[in-house]
Amino acid sequence: MTVKPVLTDRVRPVAEQPLDHAGIDRASIGRLVRQFYAKVRSDERLGPIFAREITGAWDPHLEKMTAFWCSVILKSGDYHGRPAPAHLKLQDVTEADFGIWQDLFGETAAELFAPETAAVFVDRAERIATSLKLAMFFRLAPAAAGGSE
Repeated sequence: MTVKPVLTDRVRPVAEQPLDHAGIDRASIGRLVRQFYAKVRSDERLGPIFAREITGAWDPHLEKMTAFWCSVILKSGDYHGRPAPAHLKLQDVTEADFGIWQDLFGETAAELFAPETAAVFVDRAERIATSLKLAMFFRLAPAAAGGSE
């Protein structure tokens, strides 16, 4: 009798590839990050949240976010942080805040890049937002005590 490993029967997802378009580099991603966060800082809901968390100079945060997006888009490996724990500590963020964030991000990407390139940024941003929302807000209901089925 031959036993087949279970994993050989499964289809494995294809890894995301780096975005290889002319003009998409650290400099263009840095512009996106800076323009996006300028909008975030002036937003009536998100601005105060970020102001409470980022006191003093914004440059270190902008550089960290540029490294993050270079890792996401270019697969550069520049970012070595852990986004979920950083976001879990934010007590006043709601799921609706992610919609604002995504709208501002999509608007900024559309201003800076061709539609097909902006779509890649937005798609990856949506997946990141979904992951962070799951980490921050998804909780399994506790099992009913004493029940048997």
